[in-house]
Amino acid sequence: MLKITQQRDAASESTSLILEGRLGGPWVEELHSCWRQMAVSQQARTVIELTGVTFVDAEGKALLIQMWQQGAQLHAVGCLTRCIVEEITKAGRAGSSRSSRKDKKEGS
Repeated sequence: MLKITQQRDAASESTSLILEGRLGGPWVEELHSCWRQMAVSQQARTVIELTGVTFVDAEGKALLIQMWQQGAQLHAVGCLTRCIVEEITKAGRAGSSRSSRKDKKEGS
């Protein structure tokens, strides 16, 4: 099961998708549907909050890659999700000259 909570922060002009549970199986399509609806309705910065995620399958990871390439920021603190986010961000965004904020900070 996957719980998806959308939270708008007017101060930072961003929207967060807070995920809790397992990002796998039918829940990947549920998140994809939510992401498509958000993309149509707004142009604000989007943060995908992965702190509560306990499992990510290959399809879930592919969706996170797609979301990141479309401009979403991925936030993770646990070992599993941090590792996945690092793998995704090291590949770099399509059409971008930088690979991640972490790399930029290390190079400064």
